[in-house]
Amino acid sequence: MQSDSSCHGGRAGLFALALAALGVVYGDIGTSPLYAFKEAFAGPHGLYPTEANILAALSAFFWAVLVIVSMKYVWIVLRFDNEGEGGVLALTALAHRVAGASRGGMLVIAGGIFAAALFYGDAIITPAISVLSAVEGLSIATPALEHYVVPITVGILVALFLIQKKGTGQVGRFFGPVTLIWFGSLATMGIASIVQTPEVLRALDPRYAINFALDKPGMAFVLLSAVFLSLTGGEALYADMGHFGAKPVRLAWYGLVWPSLVLNYLGQGALVLRTPAAMENPFYMLAPDWFLLPLVGLATLATVIASQATITGAYSMTLQAMRLGYLPRLRILHTSDTERGQIYVPSVNWLMLMGVIVLVFQFRSSGALAAAYGIAVSGTMIITTLLTAYVVIVAVRRHQKRKLVALAAFGLLELLFFSSNLSKIAEGGWLPMALGGLIFLLLTTWKEGSGMLAQQRQMIDVPMEGFLAGPVPDVPKVPGTAIYLTSEPALVPSALFHNLKHYKVMHERTVFLHVVNEDIPRIPEDARVTVRELAPGVFNVDARFGFREEPDVPAALRLAEPAGLVLEPMLTTYFVARSSVVDGPGKLPHWRCALFAWMMRQSEGAASYFKLPANQVVELGTQVML
Repeated sequence: MQSDSSCHGGRAGLFALALAALGVVYGDIGTSPLYAFKEAFAGPHGLYPTEANILAALSAFFWAVLVIVSMKYVWIVLRFDNEGEGGVLALTALAHRVAGASRGGMLVIAGGIFAAALFYGDAIITPAISVLSAVEGLSIATPALEHYVVPITVGILVALFLIQKKGTGQVGRFFGPVTLIWFGSLATMGIASIVQTPEVLRALDPRYAINFALDKPGMAFVLLSAVFLSLTGGEALYADMGHFGAKPVRLAWYGLVWPSLVLNYLGQGALVLRTPAAMENPFYMLAPDWFLLPLVGLATLATVIASQATITGAYSMTLQAMRLGYLPRLRILHTSDTERGQIYVPSVNWLMLMGVIVLVFQFRSSGALAAAYGIAVSGTMIITTLLTAYVVIVAVRRHQKRKLVALAAFGLLELLFFSSNLSKIAEGGWLPMALGGLIFLLLTTWKEGSGMLAQQRQMIDVPMEGFLAGPVPDVPKVPGTAIYLTSEPALVPSALFHNLKHYKVMHERTVFLHVVNEDIPRIPEDARVTVRELAPGVFNVDARFGFREEPDVPAALRLAEPAGLVLEPMLTTYFVARSSVVDGPGKLPHWRCALFAWMMRQSEGAASYFKLPANQVVELGTQVML
């Protein structure tokens, strides 16, 4: 069960965490009023803004957010954490742990990895559509500025990605208050419009949406893709729960975010009931003239915050994928001395920036991008529902039937959303699917290739038991400690054989270090290392790290001192084996073998990844065929 950090500091601490959660968790869904309702009536397939259609659309928006976000994510899915962490990869690890090595478990993992791949598609589209939709307000305030919308958007996005390397610690202090003002503005504008046209409140009756679906099923099916835009930040509620705990996330949603979103959507609908021409951009036309330019600035800040949260989520997803063995070691920079979660991944940052700029220049408007937006998120939502249901079936006994019935209802509704979004494949919806497929290929290629590489090493390496019973006592010894990193403790590392082959000696103390990446987020320090003496002067050390932790081998080895393994830095050498893939007959197709070899070249070296002292590392290479 999750140990909710909000319990520290009492009620004041809970409210402080809820305020902080506003900026990180709700940035994406909080900016959906900028474009979601407008899209229901835009384009050649949009609805005509009659009173019946407006009330039906609003009813669909209200009940979709209630069922999918308020009930599924905030009330149910937040309960399924992996040692306090959320997100589709954390849920995949949890499902794998309860499933074991069964065939069903393998399918669960494949689904979770594909959902993670789709997340990257969402992470690239969100900054583009969010900032574009905010800057488009300039054309409402001053039509002469319409031609500058795309250049201004690109400038903001470039600046946003450039400052990532400085970290978000200082900027993050302003996220919560700015988002608080944003949601307050949403609610205030909505209330002012509802007061003028109170009959819009009839849209809270679900019969408007139900009757519309029964009378016009084709139009209702198309409407679902616009309605889904109001749900696109729902997955972030679960993904970011580890930063704040479930209670602050729930408090922020029920106490401010949900009411503000509902009031603003109803306010937009009331405005269009009074003035159908306002459907051109109902969000900005809600604002009085004096507030229009300040609102554009506030919306831009809000969308930058939404983009920041998504970028940070992509960094976290990359780190988790590395920990679970689906990506090679990439360079990770921690931008805070106190907060592990504040990280920067340079390679991911620049790839995302290039992707976002291409999207902005290609689509040029938030309306055009909306077609590409829903598929990735709806696919991820369906997989999250399936993974949650799997965990309920395998590991949950209390209220199991009720939860499964609810999840089945959620899954059916999400399947309708996904099907509706598929109708926009030709208009741009192919993009996140293609990107997700490419990333899925990369993730699975690395997992499969690294597994085959480990098998090759097992065929070459000698069992540890036979080695210790053989020549070890007779080999000449030199002063100092040799630490060999090994992926399989039962086998002798190839680096040791190379050492014996070339130098014919061993060190006085030999340590076989096995770094274990667990499928839980963090490992307590008292369980970090396990030390076993295999023979006089020969030790085996298991160093365990959670998938949300930064592997620091020297720091972990200092925890082994109580067990008698005291290391003197000037007399300690780390030996690391580095493999390279060569062309030849193997199980992997040639093109996947080449792809795996390319990924290996992008991998960060073990010395820097495990924080090994640069002047104490000896690297020995081997060649393998896959």
